[in-house]
Amino acid sequence: MSVDDSGAGEPAPPHPPRAAPDAERAPSGAERPADPAADAATDEAGEDGAPPSPTDPGAGHDRNVAAERAAAVEDDPIALKLEQLILGAERRYTPFQAARSAGVSMELASRFWRAMGFADIGQAKALTEADVLALRRLAGLVEAGLLSEPMAVQVARSTGQTTARLADWQIDSFLEGLTEPQEPGMTRTEIAYPLVELLLPELEEFIVYVWRRQLAAATGRVVQAQDDAEMVNRRLAVGFADLVGFTRLTRRLEEEELGELVEAFETTAADLVAAHGGRLIKTLGDEVLYAADDAGVAAEIGLRLIETMSHDETMPALRVGLAFGSVTTRMGDVFGTTVNLASRLTSIAPKDAVLVDGALADELSRTGDAPRSEAEAAAAEKEGESVKYRFALQPMWQRAVRGLGVVEPWLLTRRP
Repeated sequence: MSVDDSGAGEPAPPHPPRAAPDAERAPSGAERPADPAADAATDEAGEDGAPPSPTDPGAGHDRNVAAERAAAVEDDPIALKLEQLILGAERRYTPFQAARSAGVSMELASRFWRAMGFADIGQAKALTEADVLALRRLAGLVEAGLLSEPMAVQVARSTGQTTARLADWQIDSFLEGLTEPQEPGMTRTEIAYPLVELLLPELEEFIVYVWRRQLAAATGRVVQAQDDAEMVNRRLAVGFADLVGFTRLTRRLEEEELGELVEAFETTAADLVAAHGGRLIKTLGDEVLYAADDAGVAAEIGLRLIETMSHDETMPALRVGLAFGSVTTRMGDVFGTTVNLASRLTSIAPKDAVLVDGALADELSRTGDAPRSEAEAAAAEKEGESVKYRFALQPMWQRAVRGLGVVEPWLLTRRP
């Protein structure tokens, strides 16, 4: 990312069509209050939309690679045609012109664009009417009081991060596979155009459908929260599942084999988590993080993961750690002591076993999913109570866990 280091004027605004890998490491200038001098320079811009020197962000000595790439697309008719097909509009604006047309300051426009993960492009004319409309919508939500400015930036950031990963996957795996093998005498770009033309409307509708479904499910969970505090700091069961000996595998397997193993692990885990009512929070190659509102659901998923993976000879051993308690949710991720404890339990769990913390063991006992001890189960049976426990809990040795003090893990198994 290239920004003028002279300190004059606004930071170089970003370019929506291409996400930059380091977009989240925006320079501190993107967070400064609006600079009246820079806004005045924007208002006095010439017909090309760029303020006069020395406030021109392109006046610095840094090489702006993103701007060079944006200009290179202009010189490639096929690439430009493909971009216009995807964006649905032609290039019309420089970043300054887009911000001015949207009625927002360059400082706010830069914050929104960087939050979405778009690279700085100096004053290249690479933005479309859709970019102007997006700025107007976000700024309009703030002006109407529906979102605070920090919340609007967070919306932009969470959307940008999620869709950037989706777009990378679609190009790297999906579209690349469809354009192989190449037709004789045709470039990949020439093959890609008709494919994108056919797939774009279908994929767009499908993405919106999935998003609405996920939004409905998330909204349902929030409105069922018992109080406002629970909407943000909720009590959840959190689980980590970790492949044992993955580092050794990376040295032994070929890259393609390793990629197939990780994909199989993530796919199996995602399917099991979804099928049993949990939510997959994220995947980390050799590890997955999931959450569930119900401790019994989280326990069932943990055991199912162990049982499924152990029947696959290509998979290494698996270990799972579960904890129950207050969790902070932000941008689709989860944080807090409960999450840290689940991670630590995973690291000390035996192979092909599930360890849970005392709070989750208590919750399973409270809901009737597991007896606190076999003596408790025997007493219930002796009194003629028709209690059918799903799980068994066995206390393990107490141990000190880094950063969390002494914990007493419990080994979770199925009851016969």
